[in-house]
Amino acid sequence: MDADYPEHLLAREAAPPYAGEGRFALWHYSEDPSLSRFLPRPAALAARPLVWAVDTRHAPMFWFPRDCPRGCVWPVSATTAEDRERFFGQSAASRVHVMEAGWLGHMRECRLYAYRLPTEAFRPHEVGGYWVADTPVDALDRVVLDDLVGQHADAGIELRITPSIWPFWRRVTTSTVNFSGSRLRNAAPHPDQPRVRQPDQP
Repeated sequence: MDADYPEHLLAREAAPPYAGEGRFALWHYSEDPSLSRFLPRPAALAARPLVWAVDTRHAPMFWFPRDCPRGCVWPVSATTAEDRERFFGQSAASRVHVMEAGWLGHMRECRLYAYRLPTEAFRPHEVGGYWVADTPVDALDRVVLDDLVGQHADAGIELRITPSIWPFWRRVTTSTVNFSGSRLRNAAPHPDQPRVRQPDQP
């Protein structure tokens, strides 16, 4: 584990490191190239408006178009041997991201802007990897990401593309792996879609 990552501050176990991770930093991802100041905003996970950021370790969860439905999973110390085999047994990766085929064109065309934010303005949220601030925050830097599929490959994160995310997701939410889901309301309809637990996502 990289000593630079402040895992002791988090309320839950962090995701595994990935290739080329770099040093700890806090980020906001957007398709808007013109952002500079971030203002507190309401979110379902908070009782008051906050500025949200994600740390470098968990940033790959945002290597997608903003509205793209996706599920991200990784093993933790509590993950059973059965679940390790079920989700990672045929892969050399320790992190798996799943998206729907209908979004692949958007994924290929998307250009993201990663805004680096000052760490001293933030405190850790109870959802591991997310950080929050109560006051406006100015970006320190901006990094362009314009090959999101290649970004996954370079990081050693397996990107799975499937017609529907629901068969995968309903198994994830009853497993012992850690997971994060985003924009699942945008997923393709599934004739056998179950009621699933809402993802940990601001």
